[in-house]
Amino acid sequence: MIEVKEDWCKGCNICIDRCPVDALEESDKLNRRGIRPPRLKKENDCNYCRLCELLCPDLAVTVIPDKEDDKKPMKKTLLTPVGGKIK
Repeated sequence: MIEVKEDWCKGCNICIDRCPVDALEESDKLNRRGIRPPRLKKENDCNYCRLCELLCPDLAVTVIPDKEDDKKPMKKTLLTPVGGKIK
């Protein structure tokens, strides 16, 4: 789950543009600044990499892994360790 503090968002769209799995889009509703904050397109697209959270200059995005996602198999990562494949 991604929690967005909508009124903190200034609409820079860094989170949307940099998401490696294209899981975010602009919301339909406006915040008090007149900006459309980000929201998830689909819950299951997010791989909880936290890139959106780390890149947000306003600290408006928080990534909270779902409890039931612990049971799901991990999605393929973008990085591979030096010297071998991921098991």
